Amino acid sequence: MNLQNPKKFKMLLDQAHETAVNVLRPISRKYDKAEHAYPKELDMLASLLDGMNDGGDGLNAGAAINKRGDHDNSNKNGTNMSTALGIIEMCYGDTGLLLSMPRQGLGNSAIAAVANDEQLERFKGTWAAMAITEPGCGSDSAAIRTTATQDGDEYILNGEKIFVTSGERADSVVVWATLDKKLGRAAIKSFVVPKGTPGMKVERLEHKLGIKASDTAAISFIDCRVPAANLLGNAEIDVAKGFAGVMETFDNTRPLVAAMAVGCAKASLERIKEIFKDELDADYATPYLQSSNLAAQIYRMEAEWEAARLLTIKATWMADNKKPNSREASIAKAKAGRIGNEITLKCVELAASVGYNEDELLEKWARDSKILDIFEGTQQIQQLIIARRELGKSSSELK
Repeated sequence: MNLQNPKKFKMLLDQAHETAVNVLRPISRKYDKAEHAYPKELDMLASLLDGMNDGGDGLNAGAAINKRGDHDNSNKNGTNMSTALGIIEMCYGDTGLLLSMPRQGLGNSAIAAVANDEQLERFKGTWAAMAITEPGCGSDSAAIRTTATQDGDEYILNGEKIFVTSGERADSVVVWATLDKKLGRAAIKSFVVPKGTPGMKVERLEHKLGIKASDTAAISFIDCRVPAANLLGNAEIDVAKGFAGVMETFDNTRPLVAAMAVGCAKASLERIKEIFKDELDADYATPYLQSSNLAAQIYRMEAEWEAARLLTIKATWMADNKKPNSREASIAKAKAGRIGNEITLKCVELAASVGYNEDELLEKWARDSKILDIFEGTQQIQQLIIARRELGKSSSELK
C-alpha cells in the first residue's frame, strides 16, 4: 500500500498550491468583507482549469466521470483522486473562493454521476449549482416536497430551495424534485434548470458565518417548465432501487467536501506550527508524553488531520476504481468535517489574540470550516449512514 500522492499529479498539485498561495490568499480577506461580490479574479483562473481538465485528469468538480468507460481490474488514480487532491491545495488558499470557481459547482458532480452520455455532452462546460435543501426538510433529502409534473415533452417544477451554493451566479441549477409524493424517495429525480428559465426566481442571498465569497441563494420555482430531456439519467421510477440512483451524487461530492475540510485545516495547522516553531520538535524525536502540552496538542491535531486526509483519498480511489464507496464517502466526510472544525478552532485558541484578530486568517479559516461539517449531510447524518451500512439496515429500519 502506497500512501503517497500519485506522482502523475505532482504538476497539477504544485500549480494548485501556487495558485492558492499567490492568487487566492491575497484576495481572501477582500471578498470575505465584500460578501456577495463576485471575485472577478477567478475568471482567468477558471479558464486555466478548463484547459487542464481538457488535457486529462485535472481539478474537475464533475469527478464522477471516471466511473464510466471500460470495466477493467487495473488500479486507477483518476479524476476523483486528482480533484480531491487539487481541492485540498485550493482550500489551503480559500474555501469560499474555491466554491465560487466557475464551472466547478457541486451540480457538475450531480451531472457527472447520473447523466446519460447525451446529457454529458450537452451539459459539458456548464456551471451547475445543486438545489436539494428545502425549508423544514433539514438534512432529510428524502423529505423533498418540490414537485415535477410531466406535461408532454416538459416537466413543470413547483417548490422552494434554500442554501443553494452559487445559486445566483451559476449557468444552471440541478434541482431535486419528486415525480410522485406517494412513492416516496424512489420518485425523486434531478433536473437541470438553465438560468433565466421562466418560473425560476432567486428570492434572496444568505448572510453567512463563513465562505462569504460564495453566494448562497434561496430559489423559488413556480410553474417552471423544463424540457423532459433535462431529467438526469433514467426517467423511470424504480421502486426496487429506491433513492439509490440520486444518492450516487453524494458518493462523489462528499469526498470532495471532506477534501475542502482537509485543505482548510491544513492552512490553520501549518500556520500554528509556524507561530510556535521554536517549541516544536521538527524531527518528532521527542516522545509524545515528554512533550510540552502545547506541542502535544499540535502533534495530536496533525495525527487526526492525516487520518482525515487518508480516509478522503481512500473514498476517491474507490470511486476511480468503480467500487461502491457510500460508506467510505460518509466516513471521510464525517471525520474530515469534525476534525477540520476542531483543528481550526483550536488553532485560534492556541494563537490567542493573534488568532482572534483580522491581521491573521486563522479566525477566517475557523469560520469557513464550520459549513464543511454541515452541508452535503451533517455530522449526525453521516454517522447514521455509516451505521446503516455497518449493520446492513435500511433507512426505514434505522432512523
